[in-house]
Amino acid sequence: MRAEDNRKITETGPGTPGGAWMRLYWQPVALTEEMEGERPVVPVRILGEDLVLFRDDDGAIGLIDRRCAHRGADLSLGRLEDGGLRCYFHGWLFGADGSCLDTPAEPADSRLRSKVRIRSYPVRERNGIVWAFLGDGTPPNLPALDCLIAPQEYTFAFKGYLDCNWLQALEVGIDPAHASYLHRFENDEDTADGYGRQFRNASLGTDLPMTRILREYGRPEILNARTEYGQRLVALRRLDGEGLDGSSTHVRITHQVFPHGITIPLSATMAITQWHVPTDDVSCYWYAMFTSLDEPVDKATMRAQRLEGITLPDYKPVRNRANNYRFDPHEQRTQTYTGLGRDINVHDQMAVEGQGRIYDRSHEHLSRSDRAIVTYRRMALQAIDTVAEGGSPETLLTDTADVESRGPIPLDGIGPTGEWEQYWARSIADLRKASPWASRLQAALATGPAGVPGSEIEPDRSGSPDAYDRSNG
Repeated sequence: MRAEDNRKITETGPGTPGGAWMRLYWQPVALTEEMEGERPVVPVRILGEDLVLFRDDDGAIGLIDRRCAHRGADLSLGRLEDGGLRCYFHGWLFGADGSCLDTPAEPADSRLRSKVRIRSYPVRERNGIVWAFLGDGTPPNLPALDCLIAPQEYTFAFKGYLDCNWLQALEVGIDPAHASYLHRFENDEDTADGYGRQFRNASLGTDLPMTRILREYGRPEILNARTEYGQRLVALRRLDGEGLDGSSTHVRITHQVFPHGITIPLSATMAITQWHVPTDDVSCYWYAMFTSLDEPVDKATMRAQRLEGITLPDYKPVRNRANNYRFDPHEQRTQTYTGLGRDINVHDQMAVEGQGRIYDRSHEHLSRSDRAIVTYRRMALQAIDTVAEGGSPETLLTDTADVESRGPIPLDGIGPTGEWEQYWARSIADLRKASPWASRLQAALATGPAGVPGSEIEPDRSGSPDAYDRSNG
């Protein structure tokens, strides 16, 4: 990748082409649980901007500039009172819309407050996440993805911090081959104990554990196709090892959702939709929404599992660069590929932080397994250029709140070799039909099996002299 393209796609601060593109989409800025307690005030840094999120006396949420308009004091430490957030320096009071409500040190007849306003952004709460629109003009509706329209009890949200650029965090999620190595376990656990943990379950319709499949089949066939929301990824592992005759294939369907989301299966009936949100150019947060098709999510268990690996209130990982991720060489020889425990979030964290805070892609050597990453970069660079020219990216979903769900629908299952499309269609149709809440959302199937036969598979450009030459599609 050319150095100038690497800068274009990684830089998202105010005034950058990448930042202008990102601001056309709703962004996760906090978990709803962060707004609980006696003082619902959260400092937020996103896309290189310092903001503060708060809930006022009436329950309304505001996202405003973190600096007081008077002399720049930090409003995240202000007083939550009188219908807004009051600066501790001279008592100026700001409402959720950024308006100045009071300037108590001024003369009683002063009209100064009517002339003062600080930046504010529209916010929405949905299924455990507070979303903000940082663009100009009227914000679009939140897209009607499964995770955003499912009943609240069928979802769970969490987040974590990564000490690197957002693109590194995203790209690990659209790399189907890495799971056979980075997330390899030498021994299989009881899949009945795998609730809430990725790659600990059995694939749909079988008792074959994912850990065994990933460990024994490290050369998946990877296919990817562009979609209206981003791209669809298919990883096929033909099961022809010991005791298996090759008549079955493991089918894993995942999705990349623009601008920086992925949708992947956690289990046969639960999906993870995860966004990789730039804090600035050298750090990011991932926000994950877990959506269950068949039964309400055990949120207490899911949260307890994830709290084991992070510190509050910043959701930063216990294992990090400073302690060498608590690397255990004995474990690496005998239990896991990495020696970093059994939490795959830590594996991903170590891999992407190990690339540096902003990875220099001009030195990489791409391979066949990177085809979806190349496609994403091409699409993102084109979208950034389109926005810079005053256009709208094709991947900008503008669903109204009441349309049927788009999905997109992931899958982890085992079907007949050579029939993955038909197997996917049958499996998804059956899973949706049995769902207490998703059975009526037939439009979601259009982002799944119904869209497969006509999809044009992307060519493998990993060996091209210039994989990012966009002049020929």
